[in-house]
Amino acid sequence: MIRPQGHLLQALHRAVRVAPSLTSGLGVTLLLALVGTAGQVIVPIAIQQLLDVEVLGGTGDPGRIVTIGGIALAGVLVSILATRAAMFRLLRAAANGLAELRVATFAHVHRLSTLHLQSERRGSLVARVTSDIEVITQFVEWGGIGMLVGSAQLVLVLAVMVAYDPLLAGLIAIAGLLYALLLLAFQRVLRRLYDRVRERSANALSALSEAISGLKTIRAYGAEARTLPRVDAALEDHRRAEIRAQVVAASMFSTAELFAGGVTAMVIAVGIVVQPGQLTAGRLIALLFLVTLFIEPIQLLVEVLNEAQNAAAGIRRVLGVLESPVEVSDPIPGRILPPGPVAVSVHDVWFAYPRADRDGDERGDPVLREVELELAPGTRIAVVGATGSGKSTFVKLLTRLFDPTRGGIRLSGLDLDQIAFSSLRSRVISVPQEGFLFDATVADNIRYGAPRASDDEVLAACRELELGAWIEELPAGIHTQVGERGNRLSAGERQLVALVRAWIARPDLLVLDEATSAVDPALEVRLRRAIERLTSGRTSITVAHRLSTAEAADEVLVFDRGRIVERGPHSQLVGAGGVYSRLHDDWTAGASGGRPGGGGRPGDEGRD
Repeated sequence: MIRPQGHLLQALHRAVRVAPSLTSGLGVTLLLALVGTAGQVIVPIAIQQLLDVEVLGGTGDPGRIVTIGGIALAGVLVSILATRAAMFRLLRAAANGLAELRVATFAHVHRLSTLHLQSERRGSLVARVTSDIEVITQFVEWGGIGMLVGSAQLVLVLAVMVAYDPLLAGLIAIAGLLYALLLLAFQRVLRRLYDRVRERSANALSALSEAISGLKTIRAYGAEARTLPRVDAALEDHRRAEIRAQVVAASMFSTAELFAGGVTAMVIAVGIVVQPGQLTAGRLIALLFLVTLFIEPIQLLVEVLNEAQNAAAGIRRVLGVLESPVEVSDPIPGRILPPGPVAVSVHDVWFAYPRADRDGDERGDPVLREVELELAPGTRIAVVGATGSGKSTFVKLLTRLFDPTRGGIRLSGLDLDQIAFSSLRSRVISVPQEGFLFDATVADNIRYGAPRASDDEVLAACRELELGAWIEELPAGIHTQVGERGNRLSAGERQLVALVRAWIARPDLLVLDEATSAVDPALEVRLRRAIERLTSGRTSITVAHRLSTAEAADEVLVFDRGRIVERGPHSQLVGAGGVYSRLHDDWTAGASGGRPGGGGRPGDEGRD
């Protein structure tokens, strides 16, 4: 489970390591911010000089008055230009850095193992890449600039106040320090509250995503009355968490007004009552202007702190993804599979899934035990077994969706964990029981198997699998839009696209999870011939849910309770009186009862 970790400064430091553009040119930006602040400080200094020297001092030199006024005006103009330049530079750095962070997060999610992703809800992961980073973006584009300029303003204003009156400057600094300590206390509370807000937001997004994705099932079973309360509860939890956070933030913001009034009263009292005659009128008024400049950034920082905690929660959650270990990593340097059909060697392989009820690496009981196997190149293998026997886990290990707990797998003499992903993913192709399609055309989905394939090559691949007639029946042929997750096509049609995608990839090892199980009987005979062509001349391993698949294989592997208990051709195993014989009897009984592939159909999905 991915968990947010660390405090704000630690989170920012880690974020900068991932996205160095966040601090690109920061030194120049800080210098521009200081120049912008210096321009504002010139105004109270000019007022003090005009009041003490020219007005109360009796000099009244028009030329000097104009000069001082001109300097003050120039300072204000320089301040505006420098501040705008600092804001532009910071916005650009933030946009570049956050784009890096978003891309890095998305790329890391794709590097995480299938096991790791199964432990996370889809809506929560989407929230990490979208809404969490969006919150960070909003803060940096507004609050980040305010914090940068405000911090520079505090430093310069305090330095000028020290020059005017060290005692008052010291008192104001102490008051500011006490107020900062109060803000830190609020900050700890806000950090917890906004972590909860982001967590509740991810929960709400996940509940909504699940309800929308499962809409057909919900309607089919009339489950609206049971589903809506779950979604409402998730949204209500998010609303309550956000209200709690906003109440505390509003309370904190109101303290800034109290602080401003208190500091102003203190300056007047000390300047007039405690040390009368020691401050000129000009210096006192200048100090009051400086106090305003001192309070403004504090008020802004209080308001920004609200957004900062929200952004910090988002940063920690994003970093929680980025710092999740990559359990199945691309070896560097990786080996390249030699050309031709792949030989498979499995030695003493064990596998156990992590325990769902425990954090860390603790694993449950093994679902594969002592698996030993040698497969010659070009062999067509059917893998059968009852639900929970381990067959789907076995083929996932062959495609390296995750690694064995113990033991090793070799393809064409190379250790599987030493083969470069670029070679493995192009030479070993898996077609799942439910082919996933992207919201694009049929041709674009097929081209995931061969990105550079032309339309003519896509059409040729369809015809080679004897699917040309089916393609011509589609509204726009290979340019037909399939919709989100292929919902404009039937389940069988989605599988046809997945098969053509595998064919055009020209794999040397093909793994099929009964890819024709969703195809209607009218297409099954033609698809069976297509799969025979697809598997011809290459090593293929098919998780068989149908009797015909096992009968057509060169050899059948029978799994039971995580072990290979039988192995051989269908004709040999069917009369042996073992596990396969019982499965065959179940299949035959299911077929005779009008349920093709029913009865003992060992359909193990997910963890088996």
